[in-house]
Amino acid sequence: MNLKIFLQALFLYVCAHAAVAQGIEGDVFDSQTKEPIPGATVQIVSANLGTITDNNGHFAFADGVSNATLRISSVGFAAREVLIDGKRIKIGLDAAAENLQSVVVTGNREATLRTESPIAISKLTPRMIDEAKPTAMYEIVNKVPGVMMVNLGNEQHSMAIRQPFTTNAYFLYMEDGVPIRPMGVFNHNSILEFNQFAISSVEVVKGPVSSIYGPEAVGGAINFITQRPTILPTAKIGVQADQWGYKRIQYGAGGMIGKFGVYVGGFVANQRDSWMKSSDYDKNAVNARLEYHFTPSTRLIYTLAYSKYDSQTSGSVDSVAFYSRQYVSTTDFTYRKVSSLRSRLTLEKDWKNGSQTFLTAFARKNEHGQNPNYGIRWTTGQTTARGEINSSDFKSLGILAQHSQRFNFLNSKLITGAVFDFSPSNYWSYQIDLAAQLRADGKSVEKYTIVQERPDVRNADYDADIKNTAAYTQYDFELLPKLRVSAGLRYDRMSFSYTNFLDNTTGSKSYSKVTPKIGATYDLGKGKGIYANYSRGFSPPGLTSVFRKRTVPLDNGDLFYYNLKPAEFNNAEIGGWASVLNNKVYIDLAFYQMNGRNELLNVRLPDNSYDYQSAGKTLHRGAEFGVTYKPSKELFFRFGGTTAIHRYEEFTLSNRESDAIRNVNGKDMPSSPRWLWNTEVSYYPKWFPNFRSAVEWQHVASYYQNQVNTVKYEGYDILNLRLGYNWKGIELFTNVLNLTDVLYATNATRGNNATDRTTYNAAAPRTFVFGIQYTFTGKK
Repeated sequence: MNLKIFLQALFLYVCAHAAVAQGIEGDVFDSQTKEPIPGATVQIVSANLGTITDNNGHFAFADGVSNATLRISSVGFAAREVLIDGKRIKIGLDAAAENLQSVVVTGNREATLRTESPIAISKLTPRMIDEAKPTAMYEIVNKVPGVMMVNLGNEQHSMAIRQPFTTNAYFLYMEDGVPIRPMGVFNHNSILEFNQFAISSVEVVKGPVSSIYGPEAVGGAINFITQRPTILPTAKIGVQADQWGYKRIQYGAGGMIGKFGVYVGGFVANQRDSWMKSSDYDKNAVNARLEYHFTPSTRLIYTLAYSKYDSQTSGSVDSVAFYSRQYVSTTDFTYRKVSSLRSRLTLEKDWKNGSQTFLTAFARKNEHGQNPNYGIRWTTGQTTARGEINSSDFKSLGILAQHSQRFNFLNSKLITGAVFDFSPSNYWSYQIDLAAQLRADGKSVEKYTIVQERPDVRNADYDADIKNTAAYTQYDFELLPKLRVSAGLRYDRMSFSYTNFLDNTTGSKSYSKVTPKIGATYDLGKGKGIYANYSRGFSPPGLTSVFRKRTVPLDNGDLFYYNLKPAEFNNAEIGGWASVLNNKVYIDLAFYQMNGRNELLNVRLPDNSYDYQSAGKTLHRGAEFGVTYKPSKELFFRFGGTTAIHRYEEFTLSNRESDAIRNVNGKDMPSSPRWLWNTEVSYYPKWFPNFRSAVEWQHVASYYQNQVNTVKYEGYDILNLRLGYNWKGIELFTNVLNLTDVLYATNATRGNNATDRTTYNAAAPRTFVFGIQYTFTGKK
């Protein structure tokens, strides 16, 4: 009898011990994207046990408690509690509406709290991107306070971040932290090579990002972060179309199988017989990502991005066509064709004390040919004109390495890194002769036609081997409690050996610069803080400018732009953030002043061509502001914008044909509105579950069209409406762009002579975009 009681007691003890000691593990992911959430805190509520998820969102407890409750929290997400019902669980977290302390990666090329980054940085969340259902990048980028991406049609654009609307290379465009194009190769059109359907989030740093990213990140850096393999098996397929002939099929799928993860996503789009004549285009883009996790702290990542783009470039229209809404291009022969291939292989390692190391090898191949509308040169009243055909190709091989080391001393972190990029490139441009059919007034052109191609008359023809090298370091430390200081230094050198076939010369040239940065953040507590920074930036001239033959030789006889100097900028800013009303309201402010020297300016000449000048001094001063307000689960309000001055301080010209604009000191730079803002109200009604609606308001104030400030464009206000309904993974949506059918131009420019006339980049009339998308998500 005693033996029986003893065996029963032993059995109960073993069962109880097994219940207490059973292991618990799981995965934490973003409920919107199904991507893993690294660094999430997982706690067993009834026990003093806690852990952190690894880079793959995975956590594990060697000992658990039967029927226990887990509390999962992560910066930027709403905390959640779940009851354990098995040995392995998968938990999705919803992104928090407020931006306070959201995690960003672009500041340091690794995950960092926004409140520890003394820079002006904004993040577009996966939810904002998904609900926008963009057909072009400007539809999402313009939601960032202080940013204006100007739509020039068929995904072409100009940009304004602490600059006027410009196509100059003062902005760095990256994909997962790797620049899309090498320094020295004109990078403006690189955005049209992106695959917007594969983008998970977007981070925008405003102002020079000198210590980490270096040249070209002067006005700012835009980092497009692509989709990772998902914790749950996920697949999407959808179609979009509008009444102007645009059609798109999009697809994506991903998941994790053990240590291996994969994602593939892309789209095929085309446009025919649109509202603007001669604006057909085709685009095919696909991204693939493979991950292999050797251990939770060591992983290998391979990405591949391919895009092919072929577009007619209708360009601008004159005032007669614009105001009568006769959207007929003056050309039916201009085009842009691009083939782009990018790949990278990254090895990442997380160390026990929070330090991190990565090594990336990357390659690029890019072919870009065009007959550009902007290349047409015509003088008022003439029946002849000149255009051009050009081609710019390059290949790249490079290495990017970075290590961050954490220290207990002052809770500090040291970041060091190096970059090497070798990019052989070639460029040629030759003239085409055109006939200009004039309107009845004899002062504007109704249509251009090609008379003859002239490969014998070359504007540029060169080969160049570009070598970009850089080394950088940044040290972050906590000088006092809640006061964190960041100091950085970067050295960049761009060198190239060249053969200029126009004058049969060979040689080499280099530009180099050391750029510092120092900043600090102070946590005021209760969701409030301030920051300040000072940084320098510089941007060498693009080679297509350096080797282009001048319209008029300089006084010293120079036929080329060899004398162009690197643009240099000094930037100082202060800012802060505040979360109030129980985190329902979040406010973000930044005040900056950026002084430029030798800024590359494009002076429009009487024949509509441009003269490039490294001209004097410029001033860029402004304030950027963002507000979000979520009074309830049904309503969300977002407001962001900037007020700024972009002005000539000392304008020194060397071209003898530009005497008319020598005295522009103190005048506004062209295409620089004093006010820009984008605001949106979203409504998610309780009485209609899974339905969403949003109204967006874009405001662009008036601006001068030329350097002499004689003519203004009045600016515009437009409304966009977005509606969507999701039922069992099937989403129906519509975007109504330019809801009130406003007549406006996304850009209006004019020369500095009295006889010059304004040209308008006409914007689309009211556009209805309809779509349907099906999302399949596997079981937890």
